Amino acid sequence: MSDGTASPQLPGDKTAMLILSYLGLLALIPLLVEKEDKNVQWHAKHGLVLFAAAVVLSIVLWIVSAIVTMVPGLGCLVSVVSFFASMGLMIGYLIVVIVAIMKALKGERFLVPGISEYASRF
Repeated sequence: MSDGTASPQLPGDKTAMLILSYLGLLALIPLLVEKEDKNVQWHAKHGLVLFAAAVVLSIVLWIVSAIVTMVPGLGCLVSVVSFFASMGLMIGYLIVVIVAIMKALKGERFLVPGISEYASRF
């Protein structure tokens, strides 16, 4: 049963595509399917670049921590710091993705400095 209130809908109801745009590699689906919708394309590109940035930062953090843990006496400390840095990165990524999805569903764009400019190049 409905209470009579309608949920806000985007033109053509692109809700699923906008959500997929920020779910990692699943952003390829709206990027390839919704070629005519510039808004969905923008969000899909933004989501892919955001995901790529998170992956690259994770790899860099892993490499740096692997190198520094070889220094005698720093191994345990670096492991703990690396763990918290990785968790912070993933939580930060999750927060940005949630905010971006919420804004996309409202018809807005969430601009992340550096990442949004790079995503706009495509």
